[in-house]
Amino acid sequence: MAAPPPPPPIRSKQSEIWKAAMARLALLAVPVALLLSLSFLLLRPASPPLPFSRQQAASGPDRRRLLRVYVAELPRALNHGLLDLYWSLPAADSRIPASSDPDHPPPRPPRAHSPTAPSTGSPPPPPRAPAVRVVADWRDADVVFVPFFATLSAEMELGWGAKGAFRRKEGNEDYRRQREVVDRVTAHPAWRRSGGRDHVFVLTDPVAMWHVRKEIAPAILLVVDFGGWYKLDSNSASSNVSHMIQHTQVSLLKDVIVPYTHLLPTMHLSENKDRPTLLYFKGAKHRHRGGLVREKLWDLMVNEPDVVMEEGYPNATGREQSIKGMRTSEFCLHPAGDTPTSCRLFDAVASLCIPVIVSDEIELPFEGMIDYTEFAIFVSVNNAMRPKWLTNYLRNVPRQQKDEFRRNMAHVQPIFEYDSIYPGRMASAAQDGAVNHIWKKIHQKLPMIQEAVTREKRKPDGTSIPLRCHCT
Repeated sequence: MAAPPPPPPIRSKQSEIWKAAMARLALLAVPVALLLSLSFLLLRPASPPLPFSRQQAASGPDRRRLLRVYVAELPRALNHGLLDLYWSLPAADSRIPASSDPDHPPPRPPRAHSPTAPSTGSPPPPPRAPAVRVVADWRDADVVFVPFFATLSAEMELGWGAKGAFRRKEGNEDYRRQREVVDRVTAHPAWRRSGGRDHVFVLTDPVAMWHVRKEIAPAILLVVDFGGWYKLDSNSASSNVSHMIQHTQVSLLKDVIVPYTHLLPTMHLSENKDRPTLLYFKGAKHRHRGGLVREKLWDLMVNEPDVVMEEGYPNATGREQSIKGMRTSEFCLHPAGDTPTSCRLFDAVASLCIPVIVSDEIELPFEGMIDYTEFAIFVSVNNAMRPKWLTNYLRNVPRQQKDEFRRNMAHVQPIFEYDSIYPGRMASAAQDGAVNHIWKKIHQKLPMIQEAVTREKRKPDGTSIPLRCHCT
């Protein structure tokens, strides 16, 4: 008689916490890269702003001119000083041993700054972003950029704050910083002019600005997707939605989807070699909410020939394994996780591995500027759940189409780069990188913003109109 199969391994609570924390560290790369990119380009103008007519500014946006940006004045402790504090920690997260996170360097003390230095503490300015022009007067601006490192602040509280303190206000350093930012920004006449509709916040995690999100809901939010913002956690026993950002607070109409920072190095088309593996996936098998499909896909695919399914994270010990896996595979699987998207999609693009996206509710960066169907394959969850359907479909993709997809991917690789944070590559990435595309998407929203501000002005006192932002 054959021996019974061994029981499945018991996943300890500590293991689950470690995995969740590692997943959040991958997400944390996004706001650090994005905020540094935006801040380097904005916090210290490379030259004095050029004069122009405010009357002309009020007449509406001209797509041929640059977006005019005013940078809200915040203490350095709320942006670059916060980053100094993060790097001084013994590890990125107290729940993860320092040796498990090779991307977090040894702690170093915060840098000293002269009392006379600018409050933003920005480094020497790089070449100007061609999509924007920084203005010194808020009345001359199209939008107001708020340089608060919100996700970093939240993650530090989650990783190093008192246990269970994140959702409380007392003893919560993240809440204290949130409150300071909102009080400063909303007290400024620029906020009162527009009700915040022309203000830009970087919120690349649903936990960012957790306690004050309703107060900044009218603003332009830069987010990686809408997962976790207005959807109920299917594992939650409570039906109370007060702890989730409502659909009236996030929308494609006013907000901008931004790319994750890819964790793997970029592969150029000339480096492309034979790819013997049909389909590759590396990540956590067990996820929540929409990510439950991942576990079902795993069970369907794990024993398929020419398919590799691995558990792990590319920012931990599996980085080299991920590089090899993506660069030797024709297709890379991108199922939904806790949220509809992840950095895995952008790692695939960087590796010239054709993304296979199984995530019905996914929203993607810069749509309208690029067409994802030219280099990625979209599969409905229903089809992916049919045994053998996905592998049979991928095996029948013609070689000519795969080559074309890879050429198109190589063409869009620079669009997802936040390279302006690296001094040696700022100039080459300025024209077609992620930061410029983000500003261009914001620029496209100016007519809607100006119309909303104008409509708000004519409402009489005492008028109560519910928020409506349900269109996507």
